[in-house]
Amino acid sequence: MIYHGICQQDHTRFNPIFLTAKIFEEHLKLYQQYFNTISLEDYYSGSFSDSKFNVCLSFDDGFANNHKYVLPLLDKYQIPATFFITGIRDAGCDILWNDFLGIASKYGPKNIWYKFEHYYKGEHDKYISTTTGIRMMDRLRSTGYEEKAEMMDIMHQLVPFKKHEAENDYWLQMTIEQIRELASSPFAAIGAHGYYHNDLTKISIEDASREMIRSNRFLETAIQKEVKSFAFPYGSYTKPVIAAAKQAGYSQLLAMDFLFDEDHQETTLRERFTVNPFISPANQMRATINRRYE
Repeated sequence: MIYHGICQQDHTRFNPIFLTAKIFEEHLKLYQQYFNTISLEDYYSGSFSDSKFNVCLSFDDGFANNHKYVLPLLDKYQIPATFFITGIRDAGCDILWNDFLGIASKYGPKNIWYKFEHYYKGEHDKYISTTTGIRMMDRLRSTGYEEKAEMMDIMHQLVPFKKHEAENDYWLQMTIEQIRELASSPFAAIGAHGYYHNDLTKISIEDASREMIRSNRFLETAIQKEVKSFAFPYGSYTKPVIAAAKQAGYSQLLAMDFLFDEDHQETTLRERFTVNPFISPANQMRATINRRYE
């Protein structure tokens, strides 16, 4: 299962992949009562229950709210989870580029000029080019981090949303100390999620390889433990990216849906299923078992 951010209220305010802490705790209660929750190590080794449906929990993106809300609940219910974290703190940032753009777009003006191109605020408050019809989010996803960092510098002058500390739960990344505290829990394991949260299929394979190596070194240095699992940002990968991930030392590769027929024979690769924040906990459990949303 793929979770992302956890907040106290208004969970879809900026991002349609958050849950409230209350709803997440309801998930844990149902897992504890009806499911067999297993670690990522058990998932890969095939240590499954024959009598209960087996579930392995994971969290992507490294939000500070995972440390704040999720860690105490895992301890309370004694349920394991793996947290896939980027190297963005090592890069000197406290927010991922896509979260920045999502929040800045929500608060920003109806029309902006960026890189000599006019954008208007369209559906779901996303900036769309009047020239190409391409969303700014999609355009930047196809670039390296330098252009994303430039966007954040420019947009922050227009939309200084970081002044609203009450909204930190929606975007703030874990500090290195919080990552260490998470890793010290018997119910938490740490995996990598890229260095900059780039789409590794949109940059050169050399840059993708460097990102995977740098994220591994950062996390292993921070927690003083081996980091051998890697979750592809956006679930996006290619065969060369898989090969580069293995070369970087990862033996557990987490996608969303498999993208190629032969992926079913790839022993390092596993599919995951994303939580739906718009349905009840009971309906989520039903969808989890069936691996589909009605």
